[in-house]
Amino acid sequence: MNVKKILVSQPQPGSGKSPYYDVAQRHDVEVVFRPFIKVEGLSPREFRKQRINLPDYTAVIFTARTAVDHYFRLCKEMRFTVPDTQKYFCLSEAIALYLQKYIVYRKRKIFYSETGNVEDLFPLIHKHHAETYLMPVSEVHNDAKTSALDTLEDFSYVQSVMYRTVSNDFSDDEVFDYDMVILFTPTGVKALLSNVPDIAERGVVLGAMGTTTIAAMNEAGLVPEVLLDKEATSMPAAIDRYLTAHNQ
Repeated sequence: MNVKKILVSQPQPGSGKSPYYDVAQRHDVEVVFRPFIKVEGLSPREFRKQRINLPDYTAVIFTARTAVDHYFRLCKEMRFTVPDTQKYFCLSEAIALYLQKYIVYRKRKIFYSETGNVEDLFPLIHKHHAETYLMPVSEVHNDAKTSALDTLEDFSYVQSVMYRTVSNDFSDDEVFDYDMVILFTPTGVKALLSNVPDIAERGVVLGAMGTTTIAAMNEAGLVPEVLLDKEATSMPAAIDRYLTAHNQ
């Protein structure tokens, strides 16, 4: 099959530069960036059903920048002014620095894991064991992080769902005319099947990145043809290799 139009199920690069564009130019194909999933924040009404009173918590644990965004969004929508004394415990330095979008960065109240592992937050949490901790999470979240926190002695925290991942459905007038589709998450696989249930019969070339994504595709009866390996260590490289071999 001669591939002319590729859908990459990720947001469009903000800089306007991407290896995908280099591949598109090299093979004279069109690359379209269109996420199959999107993050949707809970409304204040939905949040209140959890019976969580934001002023009760003196420390917040952030495991993602998305959690930062929706924590401060809900605080604003619920007219809760976050006190300057609030402490923040972040899974990485990148998340800690991202807090500057909302607060003045002060080392005495912002702490982060040097390695990105939640276990490295334990000594920091122990030093501040008197705080009351809140952890904003997605409706479907990484249980490994919460399981690790649950092993801490003399420590308790409350999880609060503040956002969810939903399918970014195609509109009625949106044409699906792609020859190749690249997927990156199991949720993306599910969204593709929801929007294009006959994808297996269309002869579309599929690409997948990540073992869980490949497993989700196999479970759905889909066969990914564009995959990473030792020779093609990035998705643009894998696409380039496929087009070189198949496009005439």
